[in-house]
Amino acid sequence: MKLVLATKNQGKIREFQEAFHRLGIDCISIRDISNVSDPIENGNTFIENAKIKALYYMNACGLPCLADDSGLDVDILNGAPGIYSARYAGKHGDDEANNQKLISQLQGVPMSKRGAQYVCALVLVYPDGRMYEAEGICNGLIQDEPKGTEGFGYDPYFYVPKFRKTMAELTIEEKELISHRGRALRQLIGQIEKME
Repeated sequence: MKLVLATKNQGKIREFQEAFHRLGIDCISIRDISNVSDPIENGNTFIENAKIKALYYMNACGLPCLADDSGLDVDILNGAPGIYSARYAGKHGDDEANNQKLISQLQGVPMSKRGAQYVCALVLVYPDGRMYEAEGICNGLIQDEPKGTEGFGYDPYFYVPKFRKTMAELTIEEKELISHRGRALRQLIGQIEKME
């Protein structure tokens, strides 16, 4: 089976390809098969935005399509950056600027009050109308100094108490166990296996 990934984010593409490879599913990025423009993500939740992307790209390419919408919710910031995580500092995908804005907003806030959650919403749609949804959450804290090189986005600042490491310091195996995307993927795969 060929599955189109409704993302151009190389970090997400790599994670999905590794997860689905074990199941014998070939994943390709939408940019590998189509020059279609990006949809307008005007949903109010991660799941709404994932659904918008999945349907949009599936209609554009005619193949099963998996969309992810994910981000970081910081408790003391009332859930910000939330659905705006990728463009928190203004420009979409500027990890350094997004991280600088986040850390500046948390200046003076003790680590004990820096609770945060990574949230991942996945939607898989098929041309025949089948649709599966899943959501995964990973809890942690936001630290001031970046550590690690294995992640992207907010990973170098997202401290996971269970491992005493940031997301960017975790091995792929550790990350798959506890990450928001890993949890959402396991939930999604479980739904698919039950229904098919």
